[in-house]
Amino acid sequence: MRDLRNYKVKAPGPVMLTGRFVTLEPYQRDAHLNALWTALGGVDAINELLRYFPQDAFVEPGAFGDWLEATARDFGWVTLAFRENASGRIVGMASYMRPDPKNGVVEVGSVAHGPDVKRSPLTTEVHYLMARHVFEDLGYRRYEWKCHNENEPSKRAAVRYGFSFEGIFRQHMISKGANRDTAWFSMIDSEWPLLKQAFEAWLAPENFGPDGTQRRRLEDIRTEISEGTAA
Repeated sequence: MRDLRNYKVKAPGPVMLTGRFVTLEPYQRDAHLNALWTALGGVDAINELLRYFPQDAFVEPGAFGDWLEATARDFGWVTLAFRENASGRIVGMASYMRPDPKNGVVEVGSVAHGPDVKRSPLTTEVHYLMARHVFEDLGYRRYEWKCHNENEPSKRAAVRYGFSFEGIFRQHMISKGANRDTAWFSMIDSEWPLLKQAFEAWLAPENFGPDGTQRRRLEDIRTEISEGTAA
């Protein structure tokens, strides 16, 4: 049993994380709000994209920005905007949420990818960079992913990235005037070396064909590493 009597970590703070496909930048209203609003579809599409978020619908970017600022001020969330390296465009966001430095636990949430980068290497690299920062730079023990139990794409994404399903919190909250059961997932520090190796193998240039399609699935790479059969 690891001796944790002297365990101490800091709460996540604004950070810039750079990969091959994407750079994550600390959200700043003046620099990111309008571009992020546009990337997520503007008034015509943003509320459908964020339909599983618990907050009320947004009718203009100012209200969206006010909400992002309130999550930082009131709850200590750290929101990162995704900038696509190739084009320089803002294409999405995610937040480090509910930090618990006493116990070394933090959650990734408020994940929203623009439609033109969904299911792309960029989004996978985002979650690799965020997890690596949690475990390697901050020294956290547990990294959580939670979502509305009806949000099947989010649950599939969590499993694909290597989070382990832990169960359903029934009647966890009221969201948009209706019940929300919440699915809980996590990865922990002892799992990170294998997860990291798989992420890096999947993101490697040689894993993609000339048309940009993957040669090996992330889940298959993880299985091969765990079974000692990875090439």
